[in-house]
Amino acid sequence: MKIIIIGANGSGKSTFARELGGILNIPVHHLDYYFWKPGWQETPPEEWNEFISNLVQEDQWIIDGYYGRTLDIRLEAADVIFFMDLSPWVTTYRVIKRRIQYHGKSRPDLNEGCPESIDWPFIKYSWNFRRDKRPAVMDKLKKYSTDKKMIMVKHSKQAESILNEIRNNGRIDLNAVF
Repeated sequence: MKIIIIGANGSGKSTFARELGGILNIPVHHLDYYFWKPGWQETPPEEWNEFISNLVQEDQWIIDGYYGRTLDIRLEAADVIFFMDLSPWVTTYRVIKRRIQYHGKSRPDLNEGCPESIDWPFIKYSWNFRRDKRPAVMDKLKKYSTDKKMIMVKHSKQAESILNEIRNNGRIDLNAVF
């Protein structure tokens, strides 16, 4: 099974991906870990495109991260798409909380040498994700809606319910309505 998890910063993508990977015993790939080199250096676009194209060729995976420029590559390859569509109040709070929690350290889903940081543009990006990015995401999801399982997660309790359902079944029921 090939699963992608997309959404705003602070929407719970990485946590959800780790838990889901543990339940299903599927490798989890956090895109932030691969994109950001030590010292917060970005991977060059050509190298990134090649990396994503190779990654989606693997037999099974869970990939978490938005990275809009390569989203179509992942959407095309995925069997299941989770869109973490939480309130900007929740996502922004989590971004700030995460900054405090990992002060001076790299998060588990980031490369070493990328200590947690925050600035006003990052907070604005998180806050405005629904306004600025969601319409394009929804257009892309419509394009794939006939042949992919899509699950919109609107709040944290729904995410936990989905994980519990999958835990109980040992798999993602492609016919289930979450």
